[in-house]
Amino acid sequence: MAIEEERFRYIRNNKKKLRVDLSAGLMDVVLRGDFDCSMVEKTIIVPSSHAGGPRYRAQNYQDAMAICRWAGYLDFFLTFTCNPKWPEINEMLRLSNQEGDDSRVDIICRVFQIKLFQLMQDLKKQQPFGKIIACLYTIEFQKRGLPHAHILLFLHPILKSPSIDHIDKLIAAEIPDLEIDPDGYNAVKNFMMHRPCGELNRHCPCMKQGKCTKHFPKKFNDRTTFDADGFPIYKRRNTDTQVNRNGVLLDNRYVVPYNRNLIVKFDAHINVELCNYSRSVKYLFKYVNKGSDRATTTVECTDTDVEINEIKRYLDCRYISATEACWRIFKFGIHHREPAVERLPFHLEGQNSKIFEEERRVESVLSTPDIEVTKFTEWFEANKKYTEARELTYSDFPTHFVWNSRDKTWTKRRNGNVVGRIYFAHPTSGERFYMRMLLNFVKGCTSFESIRRINGVTHDNYKDSCYTLGLLKDDKEWNDCLAEAALWAIENELRNLFVMIFIHCQVTDCRKIWKPNFEILSEDIISLQRKRFRLKDLQLTKKQLEAYTLFEIESILLKMGKSLKDIDGMPLPDSALLICRKSSYQRGARSAYEAIINSVEKEEGRSFFISGHGGTRKTFLWNTIIAKIRSYSRIFLPVASGIAALLLPNGRIAHSRFHIPLDVSSESTCEIKQGSQLAELLLKTSLIIWDEAPMENKFCFEALDKTLRDILRVRYENSSDKPFGGLTIVFGGDFRQILPVIPKGTRADIVDASLNSSYLWPFFTIYELKQNMRLYSGIVSDSEAAKISTFDKWLLQIGDGSFYDDINKELIKLPPYVCIKPSNDPIGSIVEAVYPSLLQKYNDPTYL
Repeated sequence: MAIEEERFRYIRNNKKKLRVDLSAGLMDVVLRGDFDCSMVEKTIIVPSSHAGGPRYRAQNYQDAMAICRWAGYLDFFLTFTCNPKWPEINEMLRLSNQEGDDSRVDIICRVFQIKLFQLMQDLKKQQPFGKIIACLYTIEFQKRGLPHAHILLFLHPILKSPSIDHIDKLIAAEIPDLEIDPDGYNAVKNFMMHRPCGELNRHCPCMKQGKCTKHFPKKFNDRTTFDADGFPIYKRRNTDTQVNRNGVLLDNRYVVPYNRNLIVKFDAHINVELCNYSRSVKYLFKYVNKGSDRATTTVECTDTDVEINEIKRYLDCRYISATEACWRIFKFGIHHREPAVERLPFHLEGQNSKIFEEERRVESVLSTPDIEVTKFTEWFEANKKYTEARELTYSDFPTHFVWNSRDKTWTKRRNGNVVGRIYFAHPTSGERFYMRMLLNFVKGCTSFESIRRINGVTHDNYKDSCYTLGLLKDDKEWNDCLAEAALWAIENELRNLFVMIFIHCQVTDCRKIWKPNFEILSEDIISLQRKRFRLKDLQLTKKQLEAYTLFEIESILLKMGKSLKDIDGMPLPDSALLICRKSSYQRGARSAYEAIINSVEKEEGRSFFISGHGGTRKTFLWNTIIAKIRSYSRIFLPVASGIAALLLPNGRIAHSRFHIPLDVSSESTCEIKQGSQLAELLLKTSLIIWDEAPMENKFCFEALDKTLRDILRVRYENSSDKPFGGLTIVFGGDFRQILPVIPKGTRADIVDASLNSSYLWPFFTIYELKQNMRLYSGIVSDSEAAKISTFDKWLLQIGDGSFYDDINKELIKLPPYVCIKPSNDPIGSIVEAVYPSLLQKYNDPTYL
């Protein structure tokens, strides 16, 4: 409970992150007379400093990969599990008169923490596997509460790639002889035998679809070998030695790999695996930094007359055992890294980041002492002060210098070893990406300008410096690509290709792509404008031609959630042309659905859900509403889940329009910053229509809700307390159709991910469309319409769950007219039923 309270305290605080740019950031806010910090940048929910959050796990994973990059591939993977029958635990329970009491998880946590510390000391000092130069571990908790540690070990380079004989000395997978080694035999018997499964016990928890998920029993093997993928196959000889577990005799095929001395000393399960293969590195690092456990619970009602409601019946919860809660209360470490990793931030000049509470005023943030002093800028000062520092790159700097966070200075390192890691920058982040690329090579920089100074020449930007240093290749291949395509592609196709190159390819100099290809991209612009303005003699100057071409490219970019402003070096179209194009697109009047239009007109901020199966004319309703909103010259945003966006005027995929993360979670928000182009658009928007909404995960809608509550606070009073910030929003779809796809998820997981499981669902006003209007459009005959109507009702009954032949087994009975009679050629029968007489009529265009 303490962990969840800590998490929600973070959420309630709603801290914000801003980029302090004294020339264009906070100073702009001050100059326009706005002193509200809530109008800067975007909200952060559960930052990386919160243990257990998604950002926390991502940072730990990147730290682990930084150690891997420094130390090389890991060598051993250990799993150390707590033994609840340790003498220390039993003795403490005896002293407290609580023998046999499993509720004293505090004792279990303290003893395991002591044992883990001793194990790590033995591994580093006694060196049973050899000299260790780096190690990591993470603590997890079993469903019954016992803690266990996943440990990764990196050996000295001279010890890597051990021989087969050396591996056999370190790792065993056989039962020791009782007469020769009784201690080893008892330790293996008690802790290292996989429980009977397979043919011996098909109900074992490790069984899935009739097979053991841990791949037991293993095969006998006379000597240790490696398979084709580099995975070790340990020696498991077919001996007469066996152990009795639950009345079943188990041999060497059921032994979990171990180190004999460790399991005898610590009297616990310690699985040891060799990791001399590169492909397992990312998997193991992801494995030890995975998220918290979750549990799906059911709430059953003994009253059989009550209708079953799957939404209320299933609860998806974070699983927190008493042991984990106790471990966190004691403030024991969840993750451990050795050597330590120094995270190195970087930023463009005057654009360092600052975390602050949204209740603060802008001037108080700006008046913070040393607001411009950062770890990155102090690197410049250290290079000026220390001669030896000028021989180090930024990432190597922590190996010889220590960052003092209190005094905000770098000082010489006296002892210890640290690995430096520069924060990641996406290739689309522009100059930040190229600056990070340079920081991995340049040394002794004393200013931002010195980073761009290559061979005594200071370049205007970081990209040019990368190009001079040979870190970027030229753009000849992209020019050749456009020139070759120009031989056969029309101009619109060329413009789309041009955009795809800029978005998905590594273009080093945009100007060298735009200027030589401007003519082939603009060959049809004059004819397009003549049709648009209905002036057959229209002539354009070269500047006008370039502006209209850029406008067409901008239109393509906007559909992909991008803009020419995001592409450094590209000219921008004349904004006056954009205004002319949009104003001419706002006319037209159609009747609209009264409740939705009233909410838009009166700014009631209501939320609607239009439920209807295929053929109920939801798309016609969207078009009617859109036409009405256009007649008011108001802005609307039509989006959809998937291909349904093509049915809406100017429709967009919801993830693209609102920048919803692909890997969405309960803490996610849309990547929309205050003051950005999209934020300004949302402030002017009157209506959002989201078609096929049931297909999306509920976290997508909750991310949009949190973002709109934050952005619309300047438009609506108390927007933070209103669903979607007080903006009218209309969702549509059919819950009988495809629900959110949850990989390997159960029925309960899918139900829990649906929109009607969200905290937003009670705020929706639901309208249901039941009449299939396609049957009364006059396109089909009355007899055909009656037949389709019968099939339509049958499908709806299945979707509603009201048509069962055997409700207990959830079986339905198919009507005869949808079945094909049995035959010797079932595939041929299906083809003939779907495409009758295809082989005889495939040359007939009317048939096709």
